[in-house]
Amino acid sequence: MPFRLLFLPPITEIHRGWARRLAAEVAGLEVRVAETPAEADAGLAEADGAVGTLDAARLSRANNLCWLQSHQAAPPAGYYFPELVAHRLVVTNMREIYNDHIGAHVMAFVLAFARGFHEYLPQQLRAEWKPRPLDQGVVDLPSSTMLVVGLGGIGAELARLAKAFGMTVLATDARRTGRPPSVDELHPADRLDALLPRADFVVLTVPHTPATEGFMHRARFRLMRKSAFFINIGRGMTTRLDGLVDALRAGDLAGAALDVFETEPLPADHPLWRMGNVLITPHTAGYGPHLDERRYAIIRDNCRAVIAGTQLRNVVDKAAWF
Repeated sequence: MPFRLLFLPPITEIHRGWARRLAAEVAGLEVRVAETPAEADAGLAEADGAVGTLDAARLSRANNLCWLQSHQAAPPAGYYFPELVAHRLVVTNMREIYNDHIGAHVMAFVLAFARGFHEYLPQQLRAEWKPRPLDQGVVDLPSSTMLVVGLGGIGAELARLAKAFGMTVLATDARRTGRPPSVDELHPADRLDALLPRADFVVLTVPHTPATEGFMHRARFRLMRKSAFFINIGRGMTTRLDGLVDALRAGDLAGAALDVFETEPLPADHPLWRMGNVLITPHTAGYGPHLDERRYAIIRDNCRAVIAGTQLRNVVDKAAWF
């Protein structure tokens, strides 16, 4: 009997194309696309695997389901509901596909701060020629330290790039114990408070989990150097923006660059928009070419693995959400 894979709605033409390719490329696979909620409900009664998002009601209909593939690297809160966590099925995600794009995005933030672009770009719009004094407004990267909070695929790629600029790289991670060559020191996640005072750039790459929700708050910003910059490209719910605004106003850190926010879109009246030492991008750090092909490759490889009974890519600890 073939392995029955169901694509859950909402469905796009990309998903239909993936389904056709999978049916042609993976032996022993039967693929169905549920265009409507009713088709999803009916299909889950027989599906062995699914791609997309489930809720408790649909999960209760999934008699044979052993594998669920998320469309995202870090799905939003609510994806891992209690019934799903307790269920026998394995969840896999799309991590590792954004490493190069997000690594470059972070280094763009770092270089902008290091060379004073956060001041010069607004001056350009006003046609103002106002160079800083020769010995001010530049961060010497070879003598600076980056702290990478979360040394997964994105964090490891960022560490490699930072090391290419001569930076000292510190990192924390909740799981990883092996230190890659580009990281000078790797510490457990509970060492964060001790490391914050040592860094010139603090970069969050961690997902939103029960352990990381709101863990960058006012008290932690006080631990940072007043000359340091804070960067978040992980998930917005990890950082309390009120605490960040208070820290910036108090001069407890030199600046911040954010791609993710507690509320998205960031409200137009939020004070971060009008702070001269803040850089904002609208949740675009992961944008770049090849993403859909990378997503397809993970689904294809996992289809082959589940049919062969071998290890799947990107298995999630459902209770920890990553």
